[in-house]
Parts: sequence; C-alpha cells; structure tokens
Amino acid sequence: MSAAVMLAFLGAGLIGMPLAFALGAGAVVGLWMSGIDHTMLPSRMMNAVNAFPLMSIPFFVLAGELMMKAGIMERLIDLANAAVGRVRGGLGHVTILAGMGLSTVSGAAVADASALGSTLLKPLSRYYGVGFASAIVAAAANLGPIIPPSGAMIVYAFMAGPSVSVGAMFMSGVVPGIILVCAMMAMVSFYARRRNFPPTGEAFAWARVGHELRRSLVILMMPVVVIGGIVGGAFTATEGSAIAVVYALAIGFFVTRKLALRDLPDLVLRAAITSAVVGAMIAFASAVTFVLTIDMLPLKLARLLKDTTDDPIVFMLLVALALFVVGCFLESNAAYIMLVPLLHPIALQYGIDPLHFGFLFVFNLVIGMLTPPVGVVLFVLCGLARISLAEISRHIWPFVAMMYGLLFVCMFVPQLVLWLPRQLGY
Repeated sequence: MSAAVMLAFLGAGLIGMPLAFALGAGAVVGLWMSGIDHTMLPSRMMNAVNAFPLMSIPFFVLAGELMMKAGIMERLIDLANAAVGRVRGGLGHVTILAGMGLSTVSGAAVADASALGSTLLKPLSRYYGVGFASAIVAAAANLGPIIPPSGAMIVYAFMAGPSVSVGAMFMSGVVPGIILVCAMMAMVSFYARRRNFPPTGEAFAWARVGHELRRSLVILMMPVVVIGGIVGGAFTATEGSAIAVVYALAIGFFVTRKLALRDLPDLVLRAAITSAVVGAMIAFASAVTFVLTIDMLPLKLARLLKDTTDDPIVFMLLVALALFVVGCFLESNAAYIMLVPLLHPIALQYGIDPLHFGFLFVFNLVIGMLTPPVGVVLFVLCGLARISLAEISRHIWPFVAMMYGLLFVCMFVPQLVLWLPRQLGY
C-alpha cells in the first residue's frame, strides 16, 4: 500500500499537479486500498492544521513582506557597504552581508532571492558577469532558512513534535550560519583574486560605519526583540511572530515611511497565499502519514535501517544522501512534511540528539534549493537575470560543495550546532 501511495503522489506530481494536491491524490489512493472510510479525510486534514504553533508561519511571512516593502534593503546594503569598504570582490561581500541581515527578518530563501536580486543583480553582473553574480545572490539568499527566524525550522519543529522546540531550532542555526557567511565571503575573495575582479566600494571609515549602523539599528533590533523574546521565554514563537508584524508596521510607517495603508491588502494577500500553500501541504500530508502509519511503514523503515547499520553516523550519512536526491526533485516544504514524521522517530532510536538531527535535516534541504532541476532559488534568479538554468548551475556548484562541506563538519562536530542552544538552556 505504501508503494501505491508514493507512486500516486509521484505520478500526480509528474503530470504537473500542484504538490499539495498530489499529496492528496496519494492519500485518497491509500485510503481506498486500506478500506478506511474516505469521510475521515476532511477531519484528519482539519485537525492537522488546527494548531496554535502553525499561526506563526503566516505572521512571520507577513512580517517579511512588510519589511521588504518598508525599504530595509537600502539601509542593509548601505551598512554592508560601509563595513566592507573598498576591497577586491567587495560587492560580493556586500551581497552576502546584506543576505545575512535580510535573513534575520524574512526567514525565507525565495523572498530573499527576489529582494537581493532585484536590488544587487545589475551592479554585480557589471563587475562579475551575470552567471557568477546570480550564483552569489542565490547563495546569499539561502542564508534565510538557516539564520533565525526560519520558516523551514518552524515547519520542522511542528512536524517533529514536542522533542524539538522552535526556539531551540532557531538557535541551532546561529553558529553554522555565521560560519557559512564567512565561508561564502572567503570563496568570493578567492574567485575575485583568481579572476582579477576590480575593487568596489568606498574606502573604509569608522565614521561611516557608525552613521550607517545608527540608521539601521532599528531594523537590526527586530530579531533581537523577537528571537530574544522567544528564547528568553517572554512569549511563544506564535506570539513573537505577531510582535514581528507590529514591529514591521512601525518601521514601515514611522521610520522609513515607505509603507502606506494602500499597500497592506496586497501584502496580506501575498502572505496568505504563501501560508495557504504550506497549510495545504501539511493538511494533505497528515492524511498520507496516517495511511503510511497504518501500513507500518515507519516500523518497516526502522527495521531496514537497523539491519543495514547500527552506527548513527552511517545512518545520518544515508539520510544526507537520500535528502540530496530528494532535494533535487522535490520542493522543500513537501519534503519536510512527508519525511520528518518518518525519519525523526528513527533518529531517536539511534540515540541521535533530536536538535542535531533537525538542523542537519533542514540544512540538507536548504542546500537542495540550490540544486537543479528543481532548485527553486535558482528559478527565481533565472527569471531575474534572464539566464538559463544551465548557466547559473555551472556557477553555483562551488557554493553547493562548500555548503555540503559545512554540513558534514556539523554532522561530525555536533557542538557547532548544539553549543548555543545548550548555553541558553535548551
């Protein structure tokens, strides 16, 4: 029965059906083969999305939309320019630092790719060529789901259950995220010297850094207030997401003054559409998970893996390989929703720290957003830069290889992931 469910899902997806409804097709096939009354499907779906923690997703999405419209990119880019100064490959460094700053308010790679690309792609292309420029923007945008707040980590924590909290997942990405920023900047410097890219930017001056820091301070305080409140226990992730919306509204109306009342309906609609797609996937996937559980697929899969290896490191390597393949062909939200309920309990049986496994799972699928043929971030940049998928893929592989290198370092050195959450009491 499990095989029929997966074939129905893959078949529906291959003919172009949206992934949420392809999951629904798999669920219907599974219910029909199991003989269970189909009338349980609506109630099962409703129960899956009728959860208070899930309200944080539309609020964080809306906060990101509001901050984009409020014009934060200009201030973040000015601050990054001041911090970098005039160096070879400087505009690439500015893009990565701007991506890091943007990730602290958006939490979504696609939104970051659109914002960074529309602002920085043309000047980057002038100095570095459109292919390498697009790869830099794509890599910088991929910081969004790693540095908190992260929509991907919220979905993972919800699907994994009480063994993983949203706050702990957020904190697990801070140290690897900083390391990733440094590694990306080192890679840009390497290629800048190798290809003799010209220096860009103005000479470094502390006065200019201080000026831009003061201009950007109210924006940089948003993650401090929201993430700090969640980690400190002042409010839940859902309450923090609502506070983020209020904070974003205040910045847009009273600080940058680029947000108007007439902008709100369109921004709310876009946030609702994005949230509805995730909600539909969760609803349909819950029915699929129910059918697979009836067929005892998690137990069968656990036995198969246990028969293959008793080593937790080998298990994580097998999962990494599987997620690499999945990331090439499946949208990341669908992968979280389908695979976390199957693989998370098995990881616990191997004695793997659930937070460590959760971060590796998310990071693996985040990298998948840069791998063709279904790398969604690549498609965004192809549209903005008007280049082919083959062209951007040729330049993105060094960044992908570097991210996988960090993934394996985090796998073998779990303290990189766990140190900060443990210091904060998680």
